[in-house]
Amino acid sequence: MEDTRRADGRSPNQLRPFSCTGNPLHRAHGSARWAQGDTVVLAAVYGPKPGTRKGENPEKASIEVVWKPKTGQIGRQEKEYEMILKRTLQSICMLTVHPNTTTSVVLQVVGDDGSLLPCAINASCAALTFAGIPLKHLTVAIGCGVMENGTVILDTNTAEEQQLKSFAHLVFPNSRKSVDSKEPKEKDEEFERGLITSVTHGVMSEDDYFNCIERGLAASSRISDFMRKTLQKEASSVDA
Repeated sequence: MEDTRRADGRSPNQLRPFSCTGNPLHRAHGSARWAQGDTVVLAAVYGPKPGTRKGENPEKASIEVVWKPKTGQIGRQEKEYEMILKRTLQSICMLTVHPNTTTSVVLQVVGDDGSLLPCAINASCAALTFAGIPLKHLTVAIGCGVMENGTVILDTNTAEEQQLKSFAHLVFPNSRKSVDSKEPKEKDEEFERGLITSVTHGVMSEDDYFNCIERGLAASSRISDFMRKTLQKEASSVDA
């Protein structure tokens, strides 16, 4: 079962190629174009701007999320994405640094071939970093799908998502060190196993869920390493 090849030739744990371009939008305070295979999201950050919306705590900064589909009008699914993104980003931003301000994160879907929400979360995190928004830590998101035979597959595409029994979108704290680090990992074990956001759909047993978390956590270190290197490379080019 573990050696099952997927329709696109990947193994169950294999991620699609991903890429990140820093600050492609010059009018935004920070932006990122994040791609996972043919799923591409452009995230733009504007702010912090003075003032918060009615109902928001003026003693903290507020995060506003605007989702723009590739085509058509925003629907119920997109509204849910906005809510999940807002909760996730609020949990990682240091909201007391710029109280009574609003930071807007605008997401434009460029291409959707599955795992769209995780791609958008990764794009948002990178864009916030490029904008210089104070963060407690970075995050990485990954989609995990459970097939009818119980096999867990990572970074699902659209064709696979139509055949899944259930799936989970998981957001983890970015690993504090490179996957190539030679440092002992015991002291970071609690941090490494943190789970910031979990969104599940379909019928999923407890064993399936924890299997998704285990597989997702293992794969998240690869995304963490890529994101860290991308941000460091961008910072180096700015300094130069």
